[in-house]
Amino acid sequence: MAAEAARAEGPPLPGPPGGRPRQICSRPYFVVLMVFAHLYVLNVLGLLLFVHLSAGDGPGPGPPPPSEPGPRGDALPRREGIKVGHKQKVELVPNKVHFMKTLSLKPLLFEIPDFLTEEECKLIIHLAQLKGLQKSQILPTEDYEEAMEMIEISQMDIFNLLDHNQDGQLQLREVLTHTRLGNGRWMTPQSIREMYTAVKADPDGNGVLSLEEFKQLNIRDFHKYMGSQKVKMSDLVRNSQHTWLYQGEGAHQVMRSIQQRVMHLTRLPPEIVEHSEPLQVVRYDQGGHYHAHMDSGPVFQETACSHTKLITNESVPFETSCRYATVLFYLNNVTGGGETIFPIADNRTYEEMSLIQNDVDLRDTRKNCDKGNLRVKPQQGTAVFWYNYLSDGEGWVGDLDEYSLHGGCLVTQGTKWIANNWINVDPNKRRQLQFQQEMARYAKEGDEAQNEWTVDKSYRNVHVEL
Repeated sequence: MAAEAARAEGPPLPGPPGGRPRQICSRPYFVVLMVFAHLYVLNVLGLLLFVHLSAGDGPGPGPPPPSEPGPRGDALPRREGIKVGHKQKVELVPNKVHFMKTLSLKPLLFEIPDFLTEEECKLIIHLAQLKGLQKSQILPTEDYEEAMEMIEISQMDIFNLLDHNQDGQLQLREVLTHTRLGNGRWMTPQSIREMYTAVKADPDGNGVLSLEEFKQLNIRDFHKYMGSQKVKMSDLVRNSQHTWLYQGEGAHQVMRSIQQRVMHLTRLPPEIVEHSEPLQVVRYDQGGHYHAHMDSGPVFQETACSHTKLITNESVPFETSCRYATVLFYLNNVTGGGETIFPIADNRTYEEMSLIQNDVDLRDTRKNCDKGNLRVKPQQGTAVFWYNYLSDGEGWVGDLDEYSLHGGCLVTQGTKWIANNWINVDPNKRRQLQFQQEMARYAKEGDEAQNEWTVDKSYRNVHVEL
């Protein structure tokens, strides 16, 4: 049975400046559209006429036209979504038909029922329990405050970074948008107000900080306040436990089989899938959640991918996981809650500030999952698959797809088990190819134990929260 997907209207997003409503079909647009429509009809008539004349007494048909060029050898194949609700057959295992349903186009998101059997789901859970699970996010420590103090950034720079609309004032939603990158606590409008009161940051109590008010603050007071607060797991961005299961040579045959299915599903080259992160298995107990986030991050000139950084030995100040695609498996049926939420799937526009309106934060999966655009209900054996990056138009990795924002809704009853296969690709093609060559060399020189060590070493620093 296919997982249930519930759709809702997204929040109203900002239109064009000046307050005028956005015109879906303006007169110039309509004229251009009609011109192209007429040209299309004329082309079709011309083609029919050509076929009719070619079937007469004239010379026989010439050589067949050349076929459409396929993807280049170094290009990354991408599945086509066609339209929401479209179903297409996919060949994953011999003698069995699977259907893949398009759930959204932004992000390009698919659902595949019965990707795993009930026995395979139970085995994955069993292997994860045997290996042992750890907390997915530990409580903040004093290391965070020390790290913040080491960052050489002025108070004015901090203000400008937070002041998203550059109006010289910090609204609550501007501060909330950036606090998710802080020390792991999930901040709400109420918790921000309480912090302001504690450090006397907002004298007039209007929830807005002017530049002059911000200049009077000591940033260390914020850190001290945060450090003095008792933190529960439910207060963190993520409340779950997880472990990693190896899928390479020598792994359990079911683990190897799942990896092969992922290759068939994504159509990505084996050398990319095999050298991506191991399978992550996650358990959410009652009260567990994961606030909306991206699986990967944008890649700039100053950013390196964690999986290729060790091989290329390049020195850059920032790094991210470069998870090109995500394949998520539901390992059990959840009694209550636990849906996967895509808050802005298929919204016409995206604006980060619009995610927080009137104290309603669409990223908050403990409170506002019912307000998101798309929810996928956990169904044992079902897989969902999406791309975290757009195409660059030349068959490689492009910009981060901001519509891939997603999270795990609060588990209200029972336990939720999922697993993630992340496919890692460096947007820098040269670095990715160099990484693959080095991994292939390691595989030739070592035995099975060496192969596992190579994967573990390459991804040692990848297993961090984004």
